[in-house]
Amino acid sequence: MNETTGSLGIRGVNHLALVCADMARTVDFYQGVLGLPLVKTIELPGGAGQHFFFDLGNGDSLAFFWFPDAPAPAPGVAAPRALPGLGDLRSAVASMNHLAFDVAPERLDEAARRLRRAGVEVLGPVNHDDSEAGWSLELHPGVFMRSVYFFDPDGICLELAAWLRRPGPQDVRHEPRRGSAVPAT
Repeated sequence: MNETTGSLGIRGVNHLALVCADMARTVDFYQGVLGLPLVKTIELPGGAGQHFFFDLGNGDSLAFFWFPDAPAPAPGVAAPRALPGLGDLRSAVASMNHLAFDVAPERLDEAARRLRRAGVEVLGPVNHDDSEAGWSLELHPGVFMRSVYFFDPDGICLELAAWLRRPGPQDVRHEPRRGSAVPAT
């Protein structure tokens, strides 16, 4: 299954590289709590840090850098301050707001229970639909995705997302908006 998309022949995500404050704590969380296998470790030259990779399945990886002199986290700038629906989820332009891992719908509830048993504060499952609120307390035929949201030890917002139906052309209904700082073409 090496399907490609677009004119560049993109096959998916090779890896997403994030920055952590403590590589050992990151390995404990991503390998120990989330169960992602650690598949590659790199010591950066000259004591500049480390770069570790976790297997996400389907040939995709999640990578972390650890830099001994990395700047402090900046919630509300580089990442959201709160989980969706529990506070301000905005983050700055060119920041990473959250990372969503794909899970099978039938595994979502057990995944949420497992995270809670591990002491992780979890929001959800949330039932995403096309209502004005964008979500529902009830699971109904209009729910297209269910999600569980949580933070990793460094405050990176993570989501376990389960499509209940794949989006199609009927789901593209909104015109893209221009930001006030972007000149019109």
